Amino acid sequence: MREHKNKYMISNRRQQILTAIIKEYIKTAAPVSSGLLVEKYKLSASTATVRNEMMILEDEGYIYQPHTSSGRIPTEKAFGLYLDEISQTANRKLKSKDEQVLAAALAEHNLKVAAKAIAEISGNAVFWAFHKNDLYHTGLSNLFSQAEFKRVDLVCDVSVVIDRMEEIIDSLFDDLPLGQKVLIGQDNPFGNFLSTILLKYKQNNQSGLVGILSPLRADYENHLAIMDYLEQNLNKKR
Repeated sequence: MREHKNKYMISNRRQQILTAIIKEYIKTAAPVSSGLLVEKYKLSASTATVRNEMMILEDEGYIYQPHTSSGRIPTEKAFGLYLDEISQTANRKLKSKDEQVLAAALAEHNLKVAAKAIAEISGNAVFWAFHKNDLYHTGLSNLFSQAEFKRVDLVCDVSVVIDRMEEIIDSLFDDLPLGQKVLIGQDNPFGNFLSTILLKYKQNNQSGLVGILSPLRADYENHLAIMDYLEQNLNKKR
C-alpha cells in the first residue's frame, strides 16, 4: 500500500486527538479547535489538556495553525500516519448504495461508465488508463469544487497536472506493481497538494490503471474501500 515513513509512534491520547482532527478536517475543510474536539468527539480530557497535546503535535510537525487564533490543520505527515493506520484495517466496506452503483456500472463492461460511477461515489476526479496510451478521465468538476481550490494558484496548478496527466501516467504505468498504491504530497507525481489512490490490475492478459485524484484532505477510508471493491472484481476473468 504505502511505505511507512513515520520514524516514531505517538502516544495513544495524542493519536486519538490527531485522528479526530483529521476526520473533522476531512469533513469540514476548516481548522479544528481544541474546544470543538472535546465537545464533539467526547475526548476524556479537558480543553486545556487537549490544547497542550495539540501544541506537542504541532511541534512534531503533525498539525499547523494557518492563522493566529484559528484552529489547527493536519499536515502531510499527519495524513501519512493516518493512512498507515487505516491501511491495516481489513474490513473496509463500501456503503451498500455505493456498492450497488459500482456493481451496476461494472456489469455494463464499459470502464468509462465505471469511471463516472467512481467519480460520483468518491466526489473527486478519476482517471483510467485502459492500456498505457489509452487514457480517460472524468469528475474534474468534483475536484475543482473542493474548498482547497478556491485559491486561484491551486486551480492553475491542477490545470497543469491535467495537461500532463498522460505523460505522468506513462511514466508510472510499467513500473507499478499490480495492486493498490497511495501517493500523497511529496511522493505524488501528480502534485504535492494532491493525493492519488491507484489500482493496477490485469484482466484478460491486459493491464489497466485506475486512480482517484483528490486534495490531501480526502476521504481515504471511502477511497480505499472503492479500490478494494475494484480489486476484487477487476482481476476476475471476463
